[in-house]
Amino acid sequence: MRGRLTRFAAVLAAAVLGGALLAACGGSDSDGGDGHLRVVATTTQIGALAREVAGDRAQVVTLLQAGADAHDYEPSPQDSRRLKDAQLVLKNGIGLDDWLDALIKNSGTKAKVVVVTEGITPLEGDDHAHDEKDDGHDHSHDEGDPHVWHDPENVKVMVRNIAEAMAAADAANAAEYRARAEAYAAKLDETDREIRALLDPIPAANRKVVTNHESLQYFARRYDFEIVGAIIPGTAKDAQPSAQDLARLTDLIRAEGVKAIFAEAEIDPKVAEQLAKDTGVKVVTGLYADSLGPAGSGADTVDGMLLHNARLIAEALR
Repeated sequence: MRGRLTRFAAVLAAAVLGGALLAACGGSDSDGGDGHLRVVATTTQIGALAREVAGDRAQVVTLLQAGADAHDYEPSPQDSRRLKDAQLVLKNGIGLDDWLDALIKNSGTKAKVVVVTEGITPLEGDDHAHDEKDDGHDHSHDEGDPHVWHDPENVKVMVRNIAEAMAAADAANAAEYRARAEAYAAKLDETDREIRALLDPIPAANRKVVTNHESLQYFARRYDFEIVGAIIPGTAKDAQPSAQDLARLTDLIRAEGVKAIFAEAEIDPKVAEQLAKDTGVKVVTGLYADSLGPAGSGADTVDGMLLHNARLIAEALR
């Protein structure tokens, strides 16, 4: 009897361990196990939108976590395993997550890869490659500015593309994906109205701004702000401005009558704060640009991030 109990305990322990290992890998068996569509998204924004569209019909895994920089992300072996098991892969495109291409090839995945920004006309991007960083990554965006999610109209295009991709991969639930996409598009329209109500009272004289790095062009275009310069010239947020760069920007702030510097939560604000002190302008810190906020921040959804940013700006500039 004792021998049988010992063997049963060993089998039970192995089963528990196997289930824990499977959960740790964020996956399921090769058939999906629970029958859910298996989706991999590159960025926090795409992952959040995919979950809005999928509801409980899909298992969505996001490769980047809150605060990670998509411009120079270094994929892990676990990412390769996730891709291999996926049925659908969603990427931003416009040069933001080109590192995915090699990962797709190496993983051997048969998943359908969809660029969710298809149909959006990008604004002109920065052409600085930041050779001085010498980290093996090209930080230029010759295809245009990839930060399209700062305009709710662009987000609606992304949501529709995600819904159609899921519908094609899982026809049985196509109607639900499309219905959830339409519901979220309506929520984005409401978000846009709330943002305008917050920002419209800001005087025209207060709408000339400087950013930490070049990531808020779509926001500026949508809500009538003018970005006259950036502390970090380009899209690589960990590049460092030279003393000459900062001197030129100081002169520009004074000449253009800039009223504020926008500093993103993902970047140390000390340079922005010092520049604001030197020039006597306001600094708006804690904005989310390249990433959504962590869980519980109120900026962990795309609509929440847009409202979070708008509230900070309105509080500082109205």
